[in-house]
Amino acid sequence: MSIDRIAVVGGGTMGNGIAHVAALHGKQVRLVDLSPDVLEHATATIGRNLDRQVAKGILQADEKERVLGRIETATDLAEGAAGVDLVVEAVPEKPELKYAIFETLDGAAGPDTILASNTSSISITEIAARTGRPERVIGMHFMNPVPVMELVEVIRGLATSDETTRAVIDLSKELGKTPVEVNDFPGFVSNRVLMPMINEAVTALMEGVAEPDAIDTVMKLGMNHPMGPLRLADLIGLDTCLNILEVLHRELGDDRYRPSPLLRKYVAAGWLGRKSGRGFYAYE
Repeated sequence: MSIDRIAVVGGGTMGNGIAHVAALHGKQVRLVDLSPDVLEHATATIGRNLDRQVAKGILQADEKERVLGRIETATDLAEGAAGVDLVVEAVPEKPELKYAIFETLDGAAGPDTILASNTSSISITEIAARTGRPERVIGMHFMNPVPVMELVEVIRGLATSDETTRAVIDLSKELGKTPVEVNDFPGFVSNRVLMPMINEAVTALMEGVAEPDAIDTVMKLGMNHPMGPLRLADLIGLDTCLNILEVLHRELGDDRYRPSPLLRKYVAAGWLGRKSGRGFYAYE
């Protein structure tokens, strides 16, 4: 199955990154968000990121406008899902929000359209159950920042077909990514392993074991991580980390996934990381 037309639902960090990569690799992209302001910001962000690729010699200067020309925007979800081969949902990590979006997409998209979720922790099987096409529902979990990170976790729900899985794996390779097929368990592989580390780093900070930079330096220099867990949490978004941990804690019933009280406090204060200008570190 050839996938040439892609709708991306959600104009935030992940959504605009997915749209960027798809358009860069020749796909026709429709970026969908209810907010015109979000879409305007997303388009501007894609333009700036393309400028960075030009400056680094990754992209020819005359290619930038052609890439942007492959991206259109829409503010209506049903309209946005019409006439495409694949829809990738990339909205916040809230189960009820995703369920509602997939119910709408199922009624709006063509019968052969694949519906994918960029979820980082929520069950693909449960999402698929909100549709009449569970065999065409799959997880396509990109890493942040999407234009840079190579991995895509491809998550099969209980009913996801072999044909759907092959199509998404092939597309991931077309987009210059390395797809890894995993089964549908809470957190999949990436966040089941990553989030306890971030959560423990937050707890170490709360208990006064060390300051943020010291904790991150230990993990960078001692464990050869490219980025410390607290700065990584700021990049992901502390609200996103909290949402993922809550899903893991609820679905697995294991207290190692219980969110640190300090993480809850930062999110309540609006200290969400880079996107809000303040998290475990302050940003310009």
